[in-house]
Amino acid sequence: MPTARLRPTSRLRNASAFKRVFARGHRQADDDFVVIWAPSPAARPRLGLAISKRRAKRAVDRNRIKRAVRESFRHAAADLPDVDVVVLARQATHRRTRRQLFDSLTQHWHKLRSQQSYATAQRIEPDHG
Repeated sequence: MPTARLRPTSRLRNASAFKRVFARGHRQADDDFVVIWAPSPAARPRLGLAISKRRAKRAVDRNRIKRAVRESFRHAAADLPDVDVVVLARQATHRRTRRQLFDSLTQHWHKLRSQQSYATAQRIEPDHG
């Protein structure tokens, strides 16, 4: 039976990858999320999550937000350019319904797709680390 999880190759997994996105990234924000993206050295879009206790105090809320972001990204990844994306929660995110979270993220993925030619042109070499 195939799994529907986000593969390790589709995740940002080390501090240097996060630092690179934060340093070189382009930001877009709404009431629920800040999405920072940078051209990826990988040949696929990759996701990193930064859902802090400051924004969602209860672990159950942080985990619910992370699950929604991962699922939304997994559904959208096939249509995204090769970018590394870091998603941060905003203050009111933990009060949103799952549908509201998905709607917000769908708008972010749509904006990212519209910038696909820019992201592809700016592709960088892989970081070894």
